[in-house]
Amino acid sequence: MAELNKSYTPEGIEEKWYEIWVSRGYFKPEINPSGKPYSIVIPPPNVTGSLHMGHALNVTLQDVLARWKRMCGFKVLWVPGTDHAGIATQNVVERQLASEKITRQQLGRDAFIERVWKWKAEYGGRIIHQLKSMGASCDWSRERFTLDEGLSKAVKEVFVRLYEEGLIYQDNRLINWCPRCHTALSDLEVEHEELDGSLTHIRYPFSDGSGHLTVATTRPETMLGDTAVAVNPADERYKDLIGKTISLPLTDRNIPVVSDTAVDMAFGTGAVKVTPAHDFNDEAIAKRQSPSLPFLIVIDDNAKMTPEAGPEYSGLDRYECRKRVLIELRELNLIEKEEKHRHAIGHCYRCKTMIEPLPTLQWYVNVQSLAKDAMNVVREKKIRISPESWENAYFGWMENIKDWCISRQIWWGHRIPAWYCQEMQNAKCKMQKGIIVSRETPKECPFCGSQKLVQDEDVLDTWFSSALWPFSTLGWPEGTPELKAFYPTSVLVTAFDILFFWVARMIMMGLKFMGDVPFRHVYIHAIIRDASGQKMSKSKGNVVDPLVLIEKYGTDAFRFTLCAFAAQGRDIKFSEERVEGYRHFVNKLWNATRFIMMNIEPVSGQRSAISIKRPEKLDLASRWILTRLSATVDEVNTALDDYRFNDAANSIYQFVWHEFCDWYIELSKSEIQNPKSRDGVLWCLLHTLETSLRLLHPFMPYVTEEIWQNIPKIRAEGREQRAESKESIVISDYPRSLPGDQKAEAEMSYVIEAVTGIRTIKGELNIPLSAGVKVSIKTFSDEAAGILKDNLYYIRRLSRAAEIEIGRDITKPMDSAACVRASMEIYIPLKGLLNIDTEIDRHSKEMKKVDEAMAFLDSKLLSEDFLQRAPEAVVKKEKAKYGELAAKKERIKENIKKLKGMAG
Repeated sequence: MAELNKSYTPEGIEEKWYEIWVSRGYFKPEINPSGKPYSIVIPPPNVTGSLHMGHALNVTLQDVLARWKRMCGFKVLWVPGTDHAGIATQNVVERQLASEKITRQQLGRDAFIERVWKWKAEYGGRIIHQLKSMGASCDWSRERFTLDEGLSKAVKEVFVRLYEEGLIYQDNRLINWCPRCHTALSDLEVEHEELDGSLTHIRYPFSDGSGHLTVATTRPETMLGDTAVAVNPADERYKDLIGKTISLPLTDRNIPVVSDTAVDMAFGTGAVKVTPAHDFNDEAIAKRQSPSLPFLIVIDDNAKMTPEAGPEYSGLDRYECRKRVLIELRELNLIEKEEKHRHAIGHCYRCKTMIEPLPTLQWYVNVQSLAKDAMNVVREKKIRISPESWENAYFGWMENIKDWCISRQIWWGHRIPAWYCQEMQNAKCKMQKGIIVSRETPKECPFCGSQKLVQDEDVLDTWFSSALWPFSTLGWPEGTPELKAFYPTSVLVTAFDILFFWVARMIMMGLKFMGDVPFRHVYIHAIIRDASGQKMSKSKGNVVDPLVLIEKYGTDAFRFTLCAFAAQGRDIKFSEERVEGYRHFVNKLWNATRFIMMNIEPVSGQRSAISIKRPEKLDLASRWILTRLSATVDEVNTALDDYRFNDAANSIYQFVWHEFCDWYIELSKSEIQNPKSRDGVLWCLLHTLETSLRLLHPFMPYVTEEIWQNIPKIRAEGREQRAESKESIVISDYPRSLPGDQKAEAEMSYVIEAVTGIRTIKGELNIPLSAGVKVSIKTFSDEAAGILKDNLYYIRRLSRAAEIEIGRDITKPMDSAACVRASMEIYIPLKGLLNIDTEIDRHSKEMKKVDEAMAFLDSKLLSEDFLQRAPEAVVKKEKAKYGELAAKKERIKENIKKLKGMAG
């Protein structure tokens, strides 16, 4: 039985145990038909990433579930891996090349891809190493990468099957284009930001010289690509103008006035310019016309003006062109007015460049039928989303889903398995679509035999491979034992921001290719914000680095903080002080263990065992703590079943800190000295500690293992016993429901009430806790009086009372302080205990401080400027502070009143 150090230092201990756990294969499940499977696939972090608070929360919650289920006897498979992150990774490597004054085009595609793989080999493991530092109990032997050989095979298989079914197709339509990344983006990859701009009202003259029509626009440069002006046919102002033609300013073209019911008569002038090639709404208007309006591309993929915009504008940047257009319109007196206008502008989610709608040829997935099935499984509760409030958001998006643009114009990623026969250009090949889609690289054209085949330049959207993650990581399309044993997976833990990017698409693909849901539960966790409720961002300077906190306070304290505040449906307000607080919790547990071990005598020659056993009869305090332990076990298991991580963590914290350490250990200190009760109390201390360690292990893996390995086994009746005799707490049994003693719990509650009341009076009146005072306790029932009398020893021991009288007929002594509890009133005569004048003076000074603090908060809360400018969370916090101070002031006033009464 090793002696614990005076304090717990995570450094060295965490690395030691993690290496042992991995080397012994504790995180690797047996792949066999027996046993209950439990599986999780990690949301794969980007290979470019480093650990942030979102990762930390996500991996902690998953690890809690994995460790808990493993200890409950399940075959747990937690699959780790990373995402190739097409755009992000390509950007990183392109920045490296730029520092060397090289472009990827100069390097060439093959050499560039080789360079990215080299970067991945050097830096791509950083995020995995950081996840391990969090204690993640993944099966690292099954680590996957979305571009590894197996997943690439799955991606090709899915693409070919969907293409053969007609669900993947090509189309030339308007898409979101990033001029910086040079690729198409899906609607989900566009971030909209509210920015201040201008709404310019421009006069468009009629071709016949009869006047003009005024249109309002936020993008004057796009007028060079206008092919119509649209008005609502119900708009009385313009219905007689429908069919007229307009001489488009700054061009030599005439365009028609057309009607469309989608035109908002209240926006701007009620007449809108139609630029089908550069606006999604305009594209829809153009296609509804008969015949459809022409599409004139005046901005290219570099966001520069094309020759179609006119020779004087060709080659200009779009914003430089805007300035030129406005200058010339002013010179022609065609600007009616300009007004400030705040509106949402789309930006690339990766590089933050303003996107440009452009018509390009892209690959799409027809997701309508897939989305219908994906909605049904959630409605039928085959997949449960927690919190349930997110179901409405899921249905809202799925009901309005658009076909998924899956092609990206970058080089790093899964290259689209489609080839084009070059003989089509010479009309020598009779292939209808001109496309060969194949799982393997074709050697020749199946239609004409030509070997002149060119593969499509595009790669697939990163989310395409991620959508297959739950089954591709288990070996699909092969029917592997892992796939049979662990699919569907048990739960997906994720953030809400990828509910549509990823979760919905995994459901669609899982149903399509596996014929079953990819997971049974989806738990959507909160977002971590700063202490005032603000979203963390580099620009605000409020980003918290989890690795810094881990180094400072240890992984256990950091993990427990995340769990303790991970309430369903509420974002987490994070502060370092909370991590520090839970570091104290680790110390409390450590010191409690040291106290227990210092009082244990090892069996002669066997320092890892002790010769005590559970006695047939236990004292009240021991029966009470075992009952509270049983109740806590039930609370924690129920909370984890419901993904109420905060409730589970707080139940353990409350029990270990307050009930076990503050009450039972304090009560045990004298009982240990009594030969009659010693063995029973020591058994109860050790049993409660060992069970608490197993209960706490999923949340705090390192300190619990370190203590568990150092506490002794219990020898009884010729055999060694422990709740477990296994070699590690990782594979020990998780505590389950045990019988409790409700009578003991009820009786002990009276003792705790009495002691707490005595301590409250002492604390409020600054009476030393060690002072031996006289106490009178008036109970509200004979039962309470009887129980307190039977347990006077406990009350005297914990309250340091010199004399205690108890009864229903007790009257309040003169000049005494009182504390009213649920089932009793406690009185302490104060005469001779206090210097009345000194105490009145102390309370008066405290009252002055409280008044000053309240006055300061009052000025804040009465300020309209503060109430309007400060975040809601800050205002709420200040109001709470004011309420606490007001309550404190009332207590001080009451104490001063008591003291003056004694003096007078």
